[in-house]
Amino acid sequence: MSPLSNNPAEKERFICIYPSYLNSKKTLAEGRRIPSEKAVENPTCAEINDVLAAAGLMAFSENKMYPREWNRDISFRGRVRVQLKKEDGTLCSEKFATRKDVMIYCAEMIPKLKTRSQKGAAADSGSQQGDGGKKSKKKRK
Repeated sequence: MSPLSNNPAEKERFICIYPSYLNSKKTLAEGRRIPSEKAVENPTCAEINDVLAAAGLMAFSENKMYPREWNRDISFRGRVRVQLKKEDGTLCSEKFATRKDVMIYCAEMIPKLKTRSQKGAAADSGSQQGDGGKKSKKKRK
C-alpha cells in the first residue's frame, strides 16, 4: 500500500520522477529533462529512491511505465513519487523548491552511490583484460 490516501489534494503534492528524466543516454525527445552534462547513465528507480530517502524527502516507488519508453524490459520500469510540499503548501525542504532541483540533485548523487562505484570498478577491470592479444596481419601477394 502506498503512503498516499484517497485524498486528491494530498496526491497533488507528490511529483513523479521517471528514470528517463535523468538518463544521459536519452535525448530530449525521448524524455530527458535535464542537461546531458548533468545527467547520469541509466539510472534506476531504486537508485533515485535511495538518494531521495537519504536526503530526507518522503519518496516511494511505483511500478509504472514511462509512456515514451520503447523498451518494455523490467529494468526500465518504475517511477518515484516525491513529496515537495506539505499540506499547508510550504516546502518540505528549502533545498528542493522545484522538481528540476530534485532531478539535478538525484543526477549528482547517483554516481556517488556505493552500488555505482562497485559496478564501475568491475567494468574497468574487465575491459582492460581483453584489449591485447589480437594483431591483424596483412597478407602479401
